[in-house]
Amino acid sequence: MTWTFSSDLDAYLAATGPAVAAHPVSNTLLLTVADALERRGPHAYGSADPVFGWWTGADGTVSGALLCTPPHPLQLGALPEEAVLALASALGTEPLLAGVDGISARRRDTDTLTAAWGRPTRLSEENRLYRLAGLVDPDPAPTGRPRVAAEEDLPLLLEWIEAFHVEAGIPGGASEAALRDRISYGGILLWEDAGVPVSLASFSRPIGSAARVGPVYTPPAVRGRGYAAGATHAASEAAYAAGASEVVLFTDLANPTSNGVYLRLGYTPVEDRVEVVVT
Repeated sequence: MTWTFSSDLDAYLAATGPAVAAHPVSNTLLLTVADALERRGPHAYGSADPVFGWWTGADGTVSGALLCTPPHPLQLGALPEEAVLALASALGTEPLLAGVDGISARRRDTDTLTAAWGRPTRLSEENRLYRLAGLVDPDPAPTGRPRVAAEEDLPLLLEWIEAFHVEAGIPGGASEAALRDRISYGGILLWEDAGVPVSLASFSRPIGSAARVGPVYTPPAVRGRGYAAGATHAASEAAYAAGASEVVLFTDLANPTSNGVYLRLGYTPVEDRVEVVVT
């Protein structure tokens, strides 16, 4: 049983493809990040080289994976317990992991890793992963209607996604390349009221049968009117129409409003993920 670490995306995809695809809900971030690196190059998320890893069990089969795209934290997918324990040791010895200063994983896995890591950390984020069990119309229905975002909406999208990143504390600014990619397959929905955009919801390409809704953003001045629920409902429908059989999303556990919205739309909790960073 062993971890293999590499900076070679092709080697990672060849080794982990079936294992990651077998759990498309829990591995949603691994799937979408690897897809972005394939489409937009190894520095899609920053100037530093990404790092990949996969766990091979006693039977010689790969059964879990991780990746890191600095400045973002080390991202763990669904892993067996023995892989998490072995990773705790590798964090202190593997040269490719020397620059890791944050971890994002299922809560119990993060607890195991931080206890063994031996570095002072702080909790920076708590998220809940939801999957759509059955889409429910917003009630009450917000005024307005959705439309698919187009190229001419790019300045507004850049402004709103930049504001979303600042509000959520996400490192790095809005990526024009990422937004253009989503526009190309109809992956951004704008909710309009009286012909004016008031909210947006986006979704990832369906990969491994799953698509992830997010980000969802409504400017502060027009919040509390149900626009985010309308936009999220439209994006969820569009994700199904694009071929997803599983539609998922993440919410910030510190935001009870958004968690309530998604529950009312038919999303159900799957697991909690937390992020810790070195202090």
